Amino acid sequence: MSERAVVLLSGGLDSTTCLAWARAQDFDCWTLAVDYGQRHRIELECARRISQALGARAHREVAVDLRAIGGSALTAEIEVPKDRPAGAMARGVPVTYVPARNTVFLGLALGLAETIGAPIIVAGMNAIDYSGYPDCRPEFVRAFEALARVATRAGLEGARFRVQTPLMQLDKAGIIRLGTSLGVDYALTHSCYDPLPGGEACGHCDACLLRLRGFREAGVPDPIRYATPSRT
Repeated sequence: MSERAVVLLSGGLDSTTCLAWARAQDFDCWTLAVDYGQRHRIELECARRISQALGARAHREVAVDLRAIGGSALTAEIEVPKDRPAGAMARGVPVTYVPARNTVFLGLALGLAETIGAPIIVAGMNAIDYSGYPDCRPEFVRAFEALARVATRAGLEGARFRVQTPLMQLDKAGIIRLGTSLGVDYALTHSCYDPLPGGEACGHCDACLLRLRGFREAGVPDPIRYATPSRT
């Protein structure tokens, strides 16, 4: 019998690749998307379609409105940075960082994992092309695993939850190559932080720039629609 796994699925490139990877490992996948009040809400619909297309057993969507906390360009009336050079993206924590987001997401995934008896959580944290977010680093993931052992009934009874992060040491081009080898249809995905009303990606926010560069370096066409894709 296949092991059950909860896969955090945002509808973006990274989490979709994670789901394809988990399916290739023969995990019995339950996907989880979080409606946290993000301005790029189109990703939630993408997550539903991707979960079905990649053969997940079930898809759950949980609402946790982080707009009540604010502090991020993704949840508050703060302008999304555009056309930042690669050097700037590699320094500091950008305003698109959402306070405690991955802690909340992993907490929800842990709750679902304990409920359905899944020892594995799969998440798309990445320590290379991660825009400086502190909750995308290996030490954060290991700390959360330690928390899971003492914060759950299953942990107290001897269960050991594992957070699998198959993309942790890959750059964006490497992620795209991995997904392509697994047959991922990246036309289903969405990455933009500030999409246009018609759903087109802006082509200029950090997420778009990292995605565009990744596809160029991987030598693979990016199949999604852009309003005005940056060529930098």
